[in-house]
Amino acid sequence: MPLFCPSTQVTCRHGSDTVRAHHQKETHGLGSDAYRVGSSCMQGWRATMEDAHTHILSLPGDPAAAFFAVFDGHGGDKVAEFASRHLHTVLVGRPEYSVGRLAEALQQACLQLDRMMLADETLRDVRAGTTAVCALIKDGVLYCANAGDSRAVASVCGRAEPLSVDHKPQDRREQERITAAGGSVVANRVNGYLALSRALGDFTFKQNSAVTAEHQVVTAFPDVETRQITADWEFVILACDGIWDVMSNQEVVAFVRSRIGRGLPPETICEELLSHCLASDFMFTGVGCDNMTVVLVCLTPTGSYAALAERCSRPPLAECEDGDGEDDEYEEEEEEERNYDEDDAEEDDEEDGEEEEYGRAADKTPEARP
Repeated sequence: MPLFCPSTQVTCRHGSDTVRAHHQKETHGLGSDAYRVGSSCMQGWRATMEDAHTHILSLPGDPAAAFFAVFDGHGGDKVAEFASRHLHTVLVGRPEYSVGRLAEALQQACLQLDRMMLADETLRDVRAGTTAVCALIKDGVLYCANAGDSRAVASVCGRAEPLSVDHKPQDRREQERITAAGGSVVANRVNGYLALSRALGDFTFKQNSAVTAEHQVVTAFPDVETRQITADWEFVILACDGIWDVMSNQEVVAFVRSRIGRGLPPETICEELLSHCLASDFMFTGVGCDNMTVVLVCLTPTGSYAALAERCSRPPLAECEDGDGEDDEYEEEEEEERNYDEDDAEEDDEEDGEEEEYGRAADKTPEARP
């Protein structure tokens, strides 16, 4: 069942323009024996909300698999919404999926979704696109597909392990593909316009009939990382760049881990992460002003979130099964967690004074977007 925070706004005025931050969050919590999952999204300082996300604990057509994804739209929300509704269905229906080639299935599903949108009269001419970061978990293996600059990170014994690589136009591999397909990189943007180099949609950048879909100026073809989930894994975070522009991978892991250790439910942790990243004032740098979406997948193989909370209440382990046991690295992580715990105490004091003012607004929130 969706949960909502009070509907609040912060207003700033720059010259004659009035800019409002939309604090209202759409929040969900769900779980099974294997997972406790929370998600939250927030419009922030942007004029519209263009993100979408998916969390499915048991995929239709393959109940043994789970699927989680974040889609950070641009130019409107139509492509992100379409992807959130259909990508997992396309994935399970791929012939590669049925024979166990799951990484390839994820790649081909993204390309097929593009073809579906091109065949749709309401979408083919839309000047919009979306990132896609997806985590498919099946038989103890995680497959992370990424196109764009949304990101997925795992906490392994409290250490941040990247599961994706951002796709930026200025990166050598991306720039080579862009220029080979007839595009250019100007001011770190594709043709001086788009600040990422892979995306679903964005068909104005996919017009070169001499190259395949994988080699267009902007491509929907994702990179896929494969990881064996071990007993050292604690949780996985998928989020749009509105989070990662503000905090590093390790900072987010420490922030989340300290709150799991206090027994907070995943959906509440997601809300607190969004609030933490939201800029208190509109800044022309854009940092902390974007739409924000996060999906937190807590791994509970014993069926007990309390057991995970107890584990996260302790300092990160000095060694993992596959780790190198560098003490200095973990000392820094422990310090980050202690810092966030101290910040929590200050935030709690501030929030106590706000609850009475905004508490009555909770009943007036609109219905959740699908």
